[in-house]
Amino acid sequence: MGSAYRNPALTADAVWIRRGKVLLVRRARAPFRGRWALPGGFVELAETVEEAIVRELREETGLTGRPSLLVGVYSGPDRDPRKPTTTVALLIRGRGGIPRGGDDALEAAWVPLEAARDLAFDHGRILRDARRRLRSARERSRSRLIGRRRRPVGASRARVRHGARRPVPSTRRAPRRPRGSPPSRRARRGAP
Repeated sequence: MGSAYRNPALTADAVWIRRGKVLLVRRARAPFRGRWALPGGFVELAETVEEAIVRELREETGLTGRPSLLVGVYSGPDRDPRKPTTTVALLIRGRGGIPRGGDDALEAAWVPLEAARDLAFDHGRILRDARRRLRSARERSRSRLIGRRRRPVGASRARVRHGARRPVPSTRRAPRRPRGSPPSRRARRGAP
């Protein structure tokens, strides 16, 4: 029994930003022949999206990296003029190196972020989202580090977060008095 459904093809794109540059490939085939694009391609039947990104990265640039963060999932009937596609874009980490164009890439290069314009498909949008994602991840990690360093000894995180200027002692209960010992003066007076 054959499928009557026409579904979009699944693709994967690698976004590798390093030292103010992004790894791009110049396309050797249509569509967008000769234009810069993110390394990526179609996910094969027997592989995961992460495996497809690693494979495409190696085939098109000769470099090996590992997926680290999800940039986003991009879909639409007009993303690719050949057919509807859905792509998963992931940030890549690795050692870097000198890229070499291969497979369906004329060349591969580390391109300064400011010069990465007029990219194929919707890769300009993906790159903007990746830069935003990296910026917010850096800010979160920076604020976590600052929060840890500046918290005075004995102050709770909540008090520091809400602007306490001096250490606020923790509100631990006093140790219980052993059974059979006389009550404290405060308890004898009826104080709460």
